[in-house]
Amino acid sequence: MLLMAATVQAQEKKPDWMRWHYLSEEEMYDTSRGLNFVETDPPAGEPRFVAEFEPMQGVMIRYPLGIPTSLVAQLSNNCMVYCIVSSGYQNQAQSSFQGAGVNMDNVTFVNAPTDSYWVRDYGPWYIFEDRNPAIVDNIYNRPRPNDDNISGVFANYWNIPMYGMNLQHTGGNMMEDGRGHGVSDDLVFQENNYNEENVRNKMRDYLGIDPYHVTIDPQGDYIAHVDCWGKYLAPDKILIAQLPQSNPRYQYYEQVAEYFETTNCCWGYPYHVYRVQEPGGYTLAPYTNSLILNKTVYVPMGTNNTYNQDAIAVYQEAMPGYEIVGVNGGSAGWENTDALHCRTRGVMDFDMLFVDHRDVLHGEQEWQESIPVVSKFIAYSGANLKQDSLLVYYSIDGGAYQTAHMTATGNPDEYVGYITGYQGGSEIDYYVFGADESGHRYTQPVFADLDPHHFTMEAHQPAGELVITPDTLWFEQMGQQRQFNIINETNEAVTIIDVVPEVPSFNLWENTFPYTLQAGETLTVTIDYQTAPGKDTYIPYEILIRTTLGDRIVMGMVLNTSLDSGFVIVGAPVVEFNDLGSSPQQVNMQNRFFGSQIPVTVLSVTENETDYLSFEPQGTLPYTVEPADYFYLDVYVNAMVKGYVVTSFTVHTDQNDCIYGVNINENLLSINELSAEAKLYPNPTTSQFTVEGANVAKVEVYNLVGQKIHEADGKTISIDAAEWHKGIYLVNIIEQSGAVVTKKLVVR
Repeated sequence: MLLMAATVQAQEKKPDWMRWHYLSEEEMYDTSRGLNFVETDPPAGEPRFVAEFEPMQGVMIRYPLGIPTSLVAQLSNNCMVYCIVSSGYQNQAQSSFQGAGVNMDNVTFVNAPTDSYWVRDYGPWYIFEDRNPAIVDNIYNRPRPNDDNISGVFANYWNIPMYGMNLQHTGGNMMEDGRGHGVSDDLVFQENNYNEENVRNKMRDYLGIDPYHVTIDPQGDYIAHVDCWGKYLAPDKILIAQLPQSNPRYQYYEQVAEYFETTNCCWGYPYHVYRVQEPGGYTLAPYTNSLILNKTVYVPMGTNNTYNQDAIAVYQEAMPGYEIVGVNGGSAGWENTDALHCRTRGVMDFDMLFVDHRDVLHGEQEWQESIPVVSKFIAYSGANLKQDSLLVYYSIDGGAYQTAHMTATGNPDEYVGYITGYQGGSEIDYYVFGADESGHRYTQPVFADLDPHHFTMEAHQPAGELVITPDTLWFEQMGQQRQFNIINETNEAVTIIDVVPEVPSFNLWENTFPYTLQAGETLTVTIDYQTAPGKDTYIPYEILIRTTLGDRIVMGMVLNTSLDSGFVIVGAPVVEFNDLGSSPQQVNMQNRFFGSQIPVTVLSVTENETDYLSFEPQGTLPYTVEPADYFYLDVYVNAMVKGYVVTSFTVHTDQNDCIYGVNINENLLSINELSAEAKLYPNPTTSQFTVEGANVAKVEVYNLVGQKIHEADGKTISIDAAEWHKGIYLVNIIEQSGAVVTKKLVVR
């Protein structure tokens, strides 16, 4: 009786031989594997196992089909369909496809004998070896020699290298993220003599898979394939089936889900785990056995419409921007252990553009004034990258997306762009975009602004305040000095980047910027006014104080000219030249000795310190100006200048002098109206800084003694200032129109 019971128990545990995806009865006793397999050395270059969700040029199927011809028609409108078919079946296949409305322009027949339609399991594993496509072959874990030869068939078809990895494996038990992470269940150890070290080493050497996540098989069915219960949807997203708590396998599915919820993805944070509900038992629900093909996901449908709709909703939530298509099994039918994914296999785009931003910003970031985003761009087509299309798109606190151009770092294929303009505590979304000259484009994440990378900038609000007192300076006469104090009442050091008066008549004494003001320290700034004021009415001018806590303003109040105030300037005391080839600028002065009726004699006109100007007075000097009369003077620029020059000239008389400030080329394109895309960042800098803008043509950098120390052309220019002396530099941004705008750069 004991013997009979043991025999019955053994029969109950035998697999269902009718499940051909596993083994036929004949194959049960066939122990041959890999009869034609040839082991090779691993790739000499760096291997990258491409993920299913990356760009695909086509999809492989086998005829006679395991999928509905209606699905073949859908696939043919997505990409090329590579149909493996023996020569004797090709006409039949072609007739069947044409009758189903398949786009025959997108069908390629590859003649080869096969044993089954499970091309996912025996089809080639496509990799890039450095920049070149290749195939990795393994020993197919079924005694089906024709199927096992298909990798070699396609290596010959594509004329690309094939590497023999001496492991028993199967495509249904392998998923990868395209960035070195892979997942299988422990069938891979079982089928390779439980030599875990050997398995991991080969997966690393031939496919670049490290880490290799090998889990239990939660399904506990005959097939033991990962695609029957899980699926990579993105490098940081995994879909895992979920059973009712009453199901005896429930705990095993939860164990696997918990593993990934507490395991970091390739971008440094735990996987986002999405769950798709399955009723369990024999009810058909093969939802993880789907096919991702470019921007479409083909999901096999089960027999319960409620579960079907819920499964589609999960895919839509996890993969925004993708088209989610439910597919019925047709006459071939689906099984929970064998559906759409098992019977298809994507063919990677050999010419894809790969955006590889590994150091993803996530969580809370330490405060800094600008934050770099570093990414590699690899154009497998060999085409040049579009340098003006390598971009970081970013949104601050839910605002509109801005762009930062990325520039080469000097490391192979590596570029950097800077996110700027945020505040402490800001929530920042971003993604990286690239394009090449072959027309390939790609983003990371692939969902772009629909599901971008996200991080938070740490709170940055120092305790206390930066106090400036007094906030107004009063000037009643030429050369008069006034002072204000900058008091650091915060709990940290603050850098005073610069003090910039609105008009050149203000002159700073003794202070040198940038200046680091320690907590509790006071800095006194001294300013005088170099133009003779008048009487009665004051004109307000701004003195801009730039600091690392933001800009501050001190007002300079200058006494204006009025009646009976001598020989005075009429109009603005600053002459601006916006175009070196323009007409001369005329300045006017008036004799306002109305009460005393004193005539004024203009003696001479001299330029102060520089030699850029020439003058044409209204008459021969000396020239007498009677009370209430005017004196006119034409001013010319007679020398080329770099960037913008601030100078001055003096009209000397026998009563008093009139001093004019001159700005040459300063406002050819107003500093306040500089193209919105023209940026200089980070500023201050300790090493590299970038100038970028759609209209930028050239950049010149000068030190404060007027020596040019750097020059470069381009719309986006990255300059290394690491070896420069600390201090202030003038950066001339020259746009395509010829406009020149000078910005101060602080190098720390």
